[in-house]
Amino acid sequence: MYSILELKSNIRVPPQFLGKKLKEAIKSAIEKEYIGALGKHGLFLAILDVKEIGEGTIIPGDGAVYYETTFEALVYRPILQEVVEGFVSEIMEFGAFIRIGPIDGLVHVSQVMDDYVNYSEAGALQGKESKKVLKVKDKVRARIIAISLKNLRGAKLGLTMRQPGLGKIEWIEAEKKKETEETKEKKEKKQTKKKKKK
Repeated sequence: MYSILELKSNIRVPPQFLGKKLKEAIKSAIEKEYIGALGKHGLFLAILDVKEIGEGTIIPGDGAVYYETTFEALVYRPILQEVVEGFVSEIMEFGAFIRIGPIDGLVHVSQVMDDYVNYSEAGALQGKESKKVLKVKDKVRARIIAISLKNLRGAKLGLTMRQPGLGKIEWIEAEKKKETEETKEKKEKKQTKKKKKK
């Protein structure tokens, strides 16, 4: 889930940033420290605004100035059981990697569909009975079932596409169309039975 957070921190502005206007210098220092970093708040994507700047403090021998600063940041933090949409970025024998914003998640081969899944030489996953095919660049909807955010390189999301309303978008739309047609047929049969009774 994407969030805009207001945070307060003691920001170190190094000497090379001190030639800029104060707000720009602090924003540059915050971006250098936070952008792309993974912390307790999630993955920092952008610094939106510097709200408040306190008085600067100089520590002898450091050369930098420290400012107590309040700023807004855009972060991404996945939530367990969250439904996400993304694109297949890579297919492997053991599953598919799904790009869901700034992080890839893995749909293990056992979680792709309710069918036995084969890996093809063409780099796709195919259901044995359903003949459904999942390949790179396909748009999918999945649910987050496992999260490990130790560090950015080791960030791992486990995904499933085996629940109703999940899977390749084309599969979901085909299923909805099928359900609509079945509902329509049932209504028509009921109306026909009522007419026969009269």
